[in-house]
Amino acid sequence: MLFITKPVDRFRIPATVEALVAVASLFWAFTANQLFLSAALKDRVLSAPATWGFALALLVMLAALHFVLLALVSNRWTVKPLLALLITGTAFATYFMQTFGVYLDPTMMRNMLHTDVAEARELFSWSLLPHLLLHAVLPLLLLWRVRVVRHGLARSAIVRFGALVLALVLLVGALVMVFQAFASMMRNHKDMRYLVTPGNYLWSISAVAAAQAKGAAKPRQAIGLDATPGPRMAARAEAKDGVAAKPLLLVLVVGETARAANWGLNGYSRQTTPELAKLPVINFPNVGACGTNTEVSLPCMFAAVGRRDYDEERIRGSQSLLHVLARAGVAVHWRDNQSGCKGVCEGLPQDAVVALNPPGLCANGRCMDEGLLAGLVAWLGNAAGAPQGNAQGNAQADAQAGAPGRAGGTRLLVLHQLGNHGPSYFRRYPPAFARFKPACEQDDLQKCSREEIVNAYDNALLYTDHVLASLIGRLQAASATVDSAVFYVSDHGESLGENNLYLHGLPYAIAPDLQKRVPMIMWFSPGAAANIGIDTACLQKRAQAPAAHDHLFHTVLTLLDVKTTLHEAAWDLAQGCRTPPAPP
Repeated sequence: MLFITKPVDRFRIPATVEALVAVASLFWAFTANQLFLSAALKDRVLSAPATWGFALALLVMLAALHFVLLALVSNRWTVKPLLALLITGTAFATYFMQTFGVYLDPTMMRNMLHTDVAEARELFSWSLLPHLLLHAVLPLLLLWRVRVVRHGLARSAIVRFGALVLALVLLVGALVMVFQAFASMMRNHKDMRYLVTPGNYLWSISAVAAAQAKGAAKPRQAIGLDATPGPRMAARAEAKDGVAAKPLLLVLVVGETARAANWGLNGYSRQTTPELAKLPVINFPNVGACGTNTEVSLPCMFAAVGRRDYDEERIRGSQSLLHVLARAGVAVHWRDNQSGCKGVCEGLPQDAVVALNPPGLCANGRCMDEGLLAGLVAWLGNAAGAPQGNAQGNAQADAQAGAPGRAGGTRLLVLHQLGNHGPSYFRRYPPAFARFKPACEQDDLQKCSREEIVNAYDNALLYTDHVLASLIGRLQAASATVDSAVFYVSDHGESLGENNLYLHGLPYAIAPDLQKRVPMIMWFSPGAAANIGIDTACLQKRAQAPAAHDHLFHTVLTLLDVKTTLHEAAWDLAQGCRTPPAPP
């Protein structure tokens, strides 16, 4: 009898599930773990036989570990879809790790998962295509040609069990051979485990999903239930002889990706803050950030206990400083020009610059930071003549109209900048601020020299300087009717190619100071200084000492005169610099 083989089967590659998983594990061990192997062999002599033995043991461990994990969840129906997904995910992961030097820990994965479309678009460049071709497209074509060999249930179980035992033997054997060196390395450099790919992003995604599921199951814990107005705040809410007291406005500007090293007021070789340098601002030259990315820093800096006793679950599961202030009667409003408040302003009045769409400032889903000031003059006028009464209703009405709330008395406006968010620094400022040239005008930083990257970054700082100076100028113009103050601090720093690192987000323990040191300034109108009772000369002296994001929570409570047992005097920058309130 004559049998005819179908043409489609002629080019198929027969392989068992175990063989497929083994090939994939070996492929990733050699192609996806270059950063892990480089870090592991960093302090070793490459020509020494012991180094080669250590490297071989690591490769065996990597391949065996991934084989065991994948073999436990693979069968003839799931193996190809699962490997296709992992091949694609690993190709993207290795590109971003190798291009920007990032570690795919849970924090970074949360940051990436919460990236908006406009931000994600800037991270993709033409250099990604050849990487995907080599690490994803070609492996996927080979995978597509594979025909999974089917065996009986008993035989499949025996083969799977034997393969798992062999992989475990290889894993344990390789570990025993280099245990002392490996254990010491992992103990002293725990963050290296987040270079093991694809295990790193699989673990991190699982950890983030578990944490979010746990957090979604319960509401945020209320804090500051005892928050009440202090005497100065109470006086601002009262009218004397039918005349309302002069309101106080604190504008808290949360910067983005501005690093202290390039801040002109800190003594940087370039003057990147020329407009602020002409104003009576109080500069804090030595400020530490809570984290190295927005997902960590933003919730942390608005928490009662920040980096000094860091507890991510506690911070994310609790209300923020803004809720405490609102509970005491402060009219709080959040205006965003980035990727949201990360839960900090949950349930409070808020708007987004992109939704307001101020003329000439927005394009392709992004807006210039001057959009944060849209409607500010009119809003200041409303604040001075705001009717007392239904403050909540007024706030909601103004929020719908694109203006922060109208309640008089004590008010807080938070402006969340786009700032120096990379890699597209050149998109963060108008052409008029392109003073340092040549500037990198590429989304792909690998196509620019370090000088061009720094020039573009510094131009973006010039624009932040202008936005802050413009804000202060508008507040100064309204000083006859509104007492105002500005508190600016960036969320984290940035790497601009030092040690071949770019952007930010390295694990805090190993991140360079460039990612952890941020600029911070304060400004007070004369009326606000008197209204708050702050000795600005005293605060100027205090500014020379080290400070941190941890100070923000407790300092803002004092500036707005909110009383709560959450306040810790030791973390209050205004401690010792306040004058007693005038007698009633």
